[in-house]
Amino acid sequence: MAGPPQSKADYVYASLLDDLRNARLSGGTPLRATEIAQRLGVSITPVREALRRLENDRLIRYEQNHGATVIDLSADALVEYYSVRAVVEGLGARLAADRITDEQLARLWAMHERMVADEQAGRYELLGEQSREFHLAIADIGGPAFLGAHARAVRNNFPVPAHASLWLDPDQARNHLTVHEHLLKALKAGDGTTAERIMVEHVQFSGRYRLDRAGS
Repeated sequence: MAGPPQSKADYVYASLLDDLRNARLSGGTPLRATEIAQRLGVSITPVREALRRLENDRLIRYEQNHGATVIDLSADALVEYYSVRAVVEGLGARLAADRITDEQLARLWAMHERMVADEQAGRYELLGEQSREFHLAIADIGGPAFLGAHARAVRNNFPVPAHASLWLDPDQARNHLTVHEHLLKALKAGDGTTAERIMVEHVQFSGRYRLDRAGS
């Protein structure tokens, strides 16, 4: 990762969040502040601050005599997470259709075309993070005051491990790029109702896919 973005605590928080998102820290893993501090080259203080932030995000818990542990999230939590995402990102898409500029639309198309190029080249491991950026860009356009920030907070509170991403499945990758294209066309047409429906169904499908993977 790059160096500290704002503070050492921010750096530790971002590093641990990246570890969670990429399944380097799985459910039940103990988090020892001294080991984290040594690995990241910081003192104990910013590590403790970062761990408290992760606890507030409900990504870790403190247990008596065990310290901090990564939470193993349940199927019910998965359902709730994708339900919230569908509502928030669906609303973002509907609002974006009413206010998107030509420049913003061109930027979204460029993001989509980069994903298509990576899919065609077999670079599936890049698509999950690019899709995240694509979705959040739409939410930012639809709700620049706070909806975009809320969509980002929801995702950060429940990071999808890279190995669980549907974008690693070639068939799913192609299908979802088609969905992204239809979404962009709805945004271009200013059709908020269709944009919201596409986004909601898109996120709900992702939730069902991850639930199926979790149960297999």
